[in-house]
Amino acid sequence: MASITGVGISIATLPASYRKSQVLNGVSGLRLASFSRQRKNFPSVRLQSAPMGFHVSCAAKPETVGKVCDIVKSQLALPAGTSVTGESTFAALGADSLDTVEVVMGLEEAFGVSVEEDSAQNITTVQEAADLIEKLVEAKST
Repeated sequence: MASITGVGISIATLPASYRKSQVLNGVSGLRLASFSRQRKNFPSVRLQSAPMGFHVSCAAKPETVGKVCDIVKSQLALPAGTSVTGESTFAALGADSLDTVEVVMGLEEAFGVSVEEDSAQNITTVQEAADLIEKLVEAKST
């Protein structure tokens, strides 16, 4: 059947009937796959676990993320030296739903945009807030 070493599976050792149905459809909890050819006749597949969820990194400019971080620090009255990055979640920063609304209001005022209530409820990280703000600023200028 399959020769498994760590996270590598050598496809060449699998019967043809197993290559698709048993290996690729039967592996749950694995999210990433990389293919390489280590030897002339022995291609291999490397399967790795990945964090659950789907992360899309939009192209919010670093200066937008920085300004959003500053506004978040100010609105949440975080102590000096508190690290706030794009990956910071409002929950991890101690914000409740009312604090998040106040952060969004501060962002609206600072950037001159209006955030829809539905969009505001879906913001959980500083990066998501920066991405949304940048999208709204671009839409406003066109």
